[in-house]
Amino acid sequence: MNPLPMVRADLKALRWLAFAIPLLVAVAVAMGVGIGAQERMLRQSSARAADDFDLLIGAAGSQTQLVLTTVYLDLEALPLTDGALLNTLSKDPRVAAVAPIAFGDVVRGFPVVGTTPTFAGRWGRLQAAEGRLFAKEGEAVVGADVSFKIGETFKPSHATGGQAHAFQEDAEEETRYRHEDVTYTVVGRLPRLGTPWDRAIQVPVESVWETHGLGNGHAEDEASLGPPFDAKVAPGVPAIVVKPKRIADAYSLRGDYRKGGTMAVFPAEVLVGLYKTIGDVKDVLVASSWISNGLIFVAVLLLLLTLTGLRRRRYAVLRALGAPAIYILLVVWLEAAILLAVGCALGLLFGWGAAALVSQAIESETGLHLAFRPGLNDGLFVIGLMALGSFLALIPAALNYRVSVSDGLRS
Repeated sequence: MNPLPMVRADLKALRWLAFAIPLLVAVAVAMGVGIGAQERMLRQSSARAADDFDLLIGAAGSQTQLVLTTVYLDLEALPLTDGALLNTLSKDPRVAAVAPIAFGDVVRGFPVVGTTPTFAGRWGRLQAAEGRLFAKEGEAVVGADVSFKIGETFKPSHATGGQAHAFQEDAEEETRYRHEDVTYTVVGRLPRLGTPWDRAIQVPVESVWETHGLGNGHAEDEASLGPPFDAKVAPGVPAIVVKPKRIADAYSLRGDYRKGGTMAVFPAEVLVGLYKTIGDVKDVLVASSWISNGLIFVAVLLLLLTLTGLRRRRYAVLRALGAPAIYILLVVWLEAAILLAVGCALGLLFGWGAAALVSQAIESETGLHLAFRPGLNDGLFVIGLMALGSFLALIPAALNYRVSVSDGLRS
């Protein structure tokens, strides 16, 4: 006998419960799916943002803050490293390229970062999407999300570490501390990187130094940009990005500059620690979602037990008319399994949708582009829940299977 017509009739008779039960299960399942998907996207995007920062060197202090400030532009005041180190690194046979990173100014909320033309082009990997890279002092190249147009000029404002400004707007602090005698002209725009540097305005580090009365790091008769700098007059910088020639050179440099008042760090080192913390939090949240799923599954099963109890006489009549006991077991099991499976499938979609929405919020806050992609682990998680739900659905089915025809007719 085909149990599907009976299953269809029973589900139709449930009316609003046939919709409420899957939705209840979906909300619980979506928690676990959303947490897993969000954590995965955060790992991928943060690792991608650090790709161009092979080795960071700074003054002794917090490695985490050095990475957060330099790579993710979470602007905080950093101790300065001796500017003479720029020349030392430039002449080191283990170094392929070196670039200073200098902060301190903002405009319309966008950080103004002083560096070299080589690093602005990411060691030759990037070409300007519009215009060109800066080639002299007073020129600027903007990220993809910066509102300035090619040829537009602006005056930077001094900003202390940790200040937050609304993008595209002049905050009160900017108006108060603006460098009125300094003007930059936008000469290029970089392609979208999917990192916080899409919101950065990159200018020659010499211009940043001169804006703050520190000279330009070169001899008086030199007007070039970037290394070599004059070791006697080069101002200190918050961070130095080093591109080693080989992996072995990277570890050698890291060891050498972890002493003498400096620290050297691979951004991946810091990210591993952050990932561990995020992973620990994710594990707790996922465990909580499993407990929530279990409680909801139990509640749904109790509800199904109640409903099948109300239908006991109907099933007994079918048995009396010749339906085998296995037929009743299949009907009850399919009804419960279908409701739980539909809820799990909806939870997968809800979880992915929630992860995509949260990703947009994180992107607007941090500048990290969290590209949403459905993951295999999400599907396996939901399949596991479906299997668990199908197993638990046997409970009401087995209880009805054991009811005799006479007991069912008298109920």
